[in-house]
Amino acid sequence: MSESLLVHEEHGILRITIDRQARMNAIDLETMSELGQLIIAAEKRPEVRVIVLTGAGKAFCTGADLAAAAAAGGNEASPELVMDRANELVRAIVDSPLPVIAQINGPAAGVGASIALAADLIYAADSAYLLLPFTSIGLMPDGGASAIVAAAMGRARAAELALLGARLPATEAAAAGLITRALPAEQLPDQIDAVAAQLAAGPRRALQLTKAAINAATLAHLDGALAQEKAGQVELLTSADFLEGMTAMLTRRAPNFDGAVHPITDPA
Repeated sequence: MSESLLVHEEHGILRITIDRQARMNAIDLETMSELGQLIIAAEKRPEVRVIVLTGAGKAFCTGADLAAAAAAGGNEASPELVMDRANELVRAIVDSPLPVIAQINGPAAGVGASIALAADLIYAADSAYLLLPFTSIGLMPDGGASAIVAAAMGRARAAELALLGARLPATEAAAAGLITRALPAEQLPDQIDAVAAQLAAGPRRALQLTKAAINAATLAHLDGALAQEKAGQVELLTSADFLEGMTAMLTRRAPNFDGAVHPITDPA
């Protein structure tokens, strides 16, 4: 198992913690793949009744680890593979017959926000926030965020978050219906424990069918969103705008976009 994931199971509760604190829990491809595999494997184990996802230290997950990708010289994985792994993780959370709880202990940004929002119950410290900063580096939201955020908050608020990259405090996210509840950080662990224990003691099949019905009613367009996000993101990941955006981010300067997307390589 990757050292980037901490796994603890007790009383029917499987707790998975992203532990890459030096990178504010920014997630690399290996960790993303393993997280999805853990969630899929859990559904085949009758002793597991509920899954809790969280991050170690001060953050939940601050998105893809672009610094690691840059250090690899662009040879770590193809854009198609990266998008497939992100989509598989989100689908694993949504499709799991087990209730999935997100414990947002700190910032949830980029695909980290998508991972959290794919959960069934989402509790956050009132000091935490969500952020979709994709356009600031020449990318678009992925991980199903275009569907999940719009389904919860409506088109106008979703556009503000996605197009402007506006930071959304947890308290406002809760008020808008994007997350279940925001509460003081010191109360968050007890809240998660209580909810997880209630679900673990509940009727597994009834919870499964209830989750499936809610997702069918609210996320009917998720597959289409994932496919559209993949197609768009694969294009953008090979664009000059993304190269400029990532370089600007890593060198801590403002990006200079020219207003057009120019593929670095000929897609043909």
